[in-house]
Amino acid sequence: MSYLLLIAAVLIGSLSVLWIKPSTIFTRLLLSFSGAYLLSVTVLHLLPDVYQHEPNTKTIGVLILVGIIIQSILESFSKGAEHGHIHLHGSPKKFPWLLFFSLSIHAFSEGLPIHGATSNLLWAVVVHKIPIAIVLTSFFINAKYSKKTTITFMIAFALMSPLGFYLADTVTWFTKNHNYVTALIIGVFLHISTIILFESSENHKFNLKKFTAIILGMLLTIATL
Repeated sequence: MSYLLLIAAVLIGSLSVLWIKPSTIFTRLLLSFSGAYLLSVTVLHLLPDVYQHEPNTKTIGVLILVGIIIQSILESFSKGAEHGHIHLHGSPKKFPWLLFFSLSIHAFSEGLPIHGATSNLLWAVVVHKIPIAIVLTSFFINAKYSKKTTITFMIAFALMSPLGFYLADTVTWFTKNHNYVTALIIGVFLHISTIILFESSENHKFNLKKFTAIILGMLLTIATL
């Protein structure tokens, strides 16, 4: 069921672009909601859990910082696609390999901590993937990439998180080092979620709709504690 939800999230986002054509405002609000939800799950669930089960707190802290650095490096190649902003230049006929590999690594890493975590994390990743899929699909369509390129990219993107989830559940190394892997991904989640919340502000003005979406994302997590 978890695998299907992760794949369905990307499918829903992509198909909504073709059928509903969601507005930019709606996508940004959904992105803010997903960022707040992901941040809340990370702070309220993942962080306490790894520190509770790992006596070597310094190692956990270092891995979290490493995760933040890794995500920063990935974003230099993905051009910020993970948090809803793509600034990619070049010929639309050329397949964006750097974008493909960086997003694949990111999506794969998102699936790793889902194994053994609460259902809140699964839903946080699922909700996060919907607006990202909307942004990616819109980008490929607007850049006039071929249908084959677009479909290939989105299928690969949809399968990466389930692959990470599967390997974390079946490969011995991942199960033995679950806390360390989760700490690394916490850094990734912290970087992405905070960037989403801060970058979506325009001219540092108070936006009631965005603020409401953020509060709802946080309250949803608190309500399920």
